[in-house]
Amino acid sequence: MKMLKSKLLDMKEKEHKDKIEDLKGNQMDIAWGSQIRSYVFCPYTMVKDHRTNYEVGNVQGVMDGDLNEFINSYLKWNKQNKEE
Repeated sequence: MKMLKSKLLDMKEKEHKDKIEDLKGNQMDIAWGSQIRSYVFCPYTMVKDHRTNYEVGNVQGVMDGDLNEFINSYLKWNKQNKEE
């Protein structure tokens, strides 16, 4: 009986891990050169998205959560890249 419970528990854990992996999708390694955005605070201010090349000079706004234009530029970039 313990063997059956153990096997069922293992199966359930594997299903759970598989579901989490499906939800997470494709992830890049966290490594030098794989960042999405650059933040420059001095001598001038700028935030640049390296995927879409969208730039904005209001670093403080971005740090405070104003990401709508970055989201919109990413969605446009992603749609364009899927069509090609």
